[in-house]
Amino acid sequence: MKPTENARHQLERREFIVSTLSAGLAMAVGPLYAQAVTNGLQISVKNGDQTAPGPRSPGGNTPIRLFLCGDVMTGRGIDQVLPHPGNPILFEGYMKSATGYVELAEEANGPIPQPVSFSYIWGDALAELARRKPDVRIINLETAVTRSDDVQDKAVNYRMNPDNIPCITAAQIDCCVLANNHVLDWGYEGLAETLKTLKRADIKIAGAGLNVQEAQKPAEFALSGKGRVLVFSFGSETSGIPWGWAARAGRPGVNLLPNFSAKTVREIRDRIKQVRLPGDIVVASIHWGNNWGYAIPVEQQDFAHGLIDEAGVDVIHGHSSHHVKGIEVYKGKLILYGCGDFLNDYEGISGHEAYRGELTLMYFVSAEPQTGKLVSLSMVPMQVKHFRLNRTSDVDASWLKNVLNREGKKLGTSAELAADNTLMLRWTLQG
Repeated sequence: MKPTENARHQLERREFIVSTLSAGLAMAVGPLYAQAVTNGLQISVKNGDQTAPGPRSPGGNTPIRLFLCGDVMTGRGIDQVLPHPGNPILFEGYMKSATGYVELAEEANGPIPQPVSFSYIWGDALAELARRKPDVRIINLETAVTRSDDVQDKAVNYRMNPDNIPCITAAQIDCCVLANNHVLDWGYEGLAETLKTLKRADIKIAGAGLNVQEAQKPAEFALSGKGRVLVFSFGSETSGIPWGWAARAGRPGVNLLPNFSAKTVREIRDRIKQVRLPGDIVVASIHWGNNWGYAIPVEQQDFAHGLIDEAGVDVIHGHSSHHVKGIEVYKGKLILYGCGDFLNDYEGISGHEAYRGELTLMYFVSAEPQTGKLVSLSMVPMQVKHFRLNRTSDVDASWLKNVLNREGKKLGTSAELAADNTLMLRWTLQG
């Protein structure tokens, strides 16, 4: 093939993949600022601004520390560079082998050493996790972990070889939320093997199960001297989850929300009450909304507020968007509307460049024990390159800061960039 023909062929391939991903993954749809808001915390006031000197809880109690991030998609291309690549066959409209995504990434940014170690994909994120020592590490694992060949009739299907599960334990992940639009990509057999593999790896799960009772059950973490953290996982059809994937009394599936209504909020409230003990911190991890776009639908915001007001949720961990979205602190409780993709094999795929989907954030949440109110949110900018997480440049960190400030303006939040390129959230004091 002539060089010009080859270039045209690569462009056509990338454009086709972009259209396929868009169809398959996005089917649906002077104030007062504070870094820390805690009862009994000494506040300094200057020029009408109210800011907190540092993250600590009432009475000197140590905050509960959580690590949250966006979608972790270790299937398909990433699976192929790990020590035990699975069957690469794909049934996408154009790409027929997962190795094609490796080729696209290498064409864009150079060779990826193969096989990589299990810890390779986490890159610079590992040092941040080791330094900050979060009490609970939570990710949305958006792939089936299976050898199943029961491919579902979808535009895009993700799977990772179960022998590659050490790539998740390499980051000492405590909890995988699974109520998303890829965990059942390879059928019920694939889901069963995913659940089995994660349990064998001593990773707690939420949001999917062999029946609706399992899918609705939270992951529970008892923290010495701090109480418990309960992690609930919910999925929405607006993220592209087929309604037929909903778990039932005698059928495996995901914990799928029927809608964002007040009735749904009350049902969640009742389920939380069944398991919650005094002092528990409740995290609601929700896979919702379109892949692209910064707008936050009114029904999502109302639902998030309802979960806090009515159901007693303390932290809302939203994901599905392929880029970071705005952040809100509502009555002292954190709402992440869209964390962006954290790890994926999209390198080299053109389209939607304006969103800078390769830029992502590590969200380190500090919350008051007992009350769940936000003490601080520190965000570490990362860039996915060579199927690996890398610290961003100063320019890219500033770009993320500007996005958070632009989108946060309407939500009462902003971000400040520290000398080490860490972003600190500031928010309007409420109630």
